[in-house]
Amino acid sequence: MDLSIVAPAFDEAAALPVFIRRVTAVLDEFEGTGELVLVDDGSSDDTWQVILAASHNDSRIRGVRLARNFGHQLALTAGMAAADGDAVVTLDSDLQHPPEVIPELLATARLGYEVVYAVRSADDEAGLSKRLPAKVFYLVLNRLTSLALPEGAADFKYMSRRVVNILLAMPERHRFLRGMTRWTGFRQAFVSYSRVDRQAGRSKYGVGKMLLLAWDAVTSFSAVPLKMAGLAGIAVSLLGWTYLAYAIGAHFFTHSTISGWTSVTAAVLVLGGVQLICLGIFGQYLGRMYEDIKGRPLFLVAEETREGELEPGLAEFHPTLLSRGRGVEDQRRTLRA
Repeated sequence: MDLSIVAPAFDEAAALPVFIRRVTAVLDEFEGTGELVLVDDGSSDDTWQVILAASHNDSRIRGVRLARNFGHQLALTAGMAAADGDAVVTLDSDLQHPPEVIPELLATARLGYEVVYAVRSADDEAGLSKRLPAKVFYLVLNRLTSLALPEGAADFKYMSRRVVNILLAMPERHRFLRGMTRWTGFRQAFVSYSRVDRQAGRSKYGVGKMLLLAWDAVTSFSAVPLKMAGLAGIAVSLLGWTYLAYAIGAHFFTHSTISGWTSVTAAVLVLGGVQLICLGIFGQYLGRMYEDIKGRPLFLVAEETREGELEPGLAEFHPTLLSRGRGVEDQRRTLRA
């Protein structure tokens, strides 16, 4: 079995040397052919220089430098597109995903599984500021979608080549890879691990980005927000008609007119707020459709390394070419700058 280990890196120059050393130690023990694909997601520090130096020293290390910062999920997609292995393991390069867990993922995969998630253990000692957003994230995600992702399942996972090709053939721009992988439905298993603190630098994935990822996940796998918008409209409409019936009844049966601009103004403000929220939800779905219809490439590669040599990057990447039966390598040859 040929193995590709894929890791995105954004301003991780301080952590990469240790990460590379630990991953190559895993590759040294691997019985087949292995490679490490590092994706520089538009870093502003010396991340790319560290990757270049490592690729010159070890032919198993390959670097892919994106033209700009495309985000964590698209950087992972770029690494998966560059990977040559029959099996692919993805993980983060900040060492919170211990590379030493990879052999356990591979051992579980040999039991007949095509996807094996590394799931953070329940007794993880991460602080409340980290555990609470994650708990809310998975609670909301599993309530609003049918993915049934266990809490602690991230992008640290093993995937067969068949699963990787299916993911690469999916054309959506707003990608939630762990959900897309779960959606494929192939035999999947889970391996527990204990996450450790960052070895250097600080997290680039704050609460804001986590919320955006949660929104991408929900809108990519569920129409519940649209249904909620419709239900909110029905509820506000019923309240309005109820109040109107009450006002008419008071006028005819008590010969009095309900006065008070305050109540009218409050009703208008509530109604207007609900309408704007609903329009915002509709706009999010419409905007995603617009971005997908434009058909722009998911990412642009500025340059990459192969066997220590620097080469021009992949000009563009269109998943639709894969869905028409063209392999990743064919596409790479066709679209190379």
